[in-house]
Amino acid sequence: MNAQVNSIQVGLPQVIGTVKPWTSGFLKQAVRQPLWLGTINLAGDGQADLVHHGGLHKAVCVYPAAHYPYWRSTLGMPNLTAGDFGENFTVDELTEENVCIGDVWTIGEATVQVSQPRQPCWKLARRWDIKDLALQVQQTGRTGWYFRVLVEGTVQPGMALALAERPNPQWTIAEANRLMHHDQANLVDAARLGDIAALSPSWKTTLRNRIENDLQLNEQSVRKRLEGGDAS
Repeated sequence: MNAQVNSIQVGLPQVIGTVKPWTSGFLKQAVRQPLWLGTINLAGDGQADLVHHGGLHKAVCVYPAAHYPYWRSTLGMPNLTAGDFGENFTVDELTEENVCIGDVWTIGEATVQVSQPRQPCWKLARRWDIKDLALQVQQTGRTGWYFRVLVEGTVQPGMALALAERPNPQWTIAEANRLMHHDQANLVDAARLGDIAALSPSWKTTLRNRIENDLQLNEQSVRKRLEGGDAS
């Protein structure tokens, strides 16, 4: 199975706005030149909130190019383009329906692995001044996903993504999203997904808390991520 990285975007944290300024690495610029893809992130990329973004298990944020026509139409924003959802890789031929947790992909010299679906946060909504945008992304399942980096290397736009391993074909990103956000009472599948070695630690923790009947705490955490601030 092959796909392509249509474009690559990077950006360092910056202060956005003047009335109520906030700091984020959300604003990314497309690059044409080769970039080093390291264990933590792409050269020239960074995150303001290192607790919830970036790191070993979220080194690369990936978003399907196929979703942009939907968002242009739904949001009435015809100029939306690659990178406008804050992703590093905008990819062709791949969506949440045909990418699985634990997939290993090669791109140029690098090897990456799917660690978890992206969980959109309030910064996406604030960037576009659409209060419920993060919730819309979550509810539609058009979330994208994250890569961890298994082998570092140089990457650039236009490179092919080639599937090398698929150990968990039953756990597509779409299915993981469905379980996390729409089928929260299914503790059997929560345990099965949580047992996958390649799943990110943060998702394992959320699923474990769910299984341990800490549903109220989980709901508060989701609200805080989507809405920002104090969700109590």
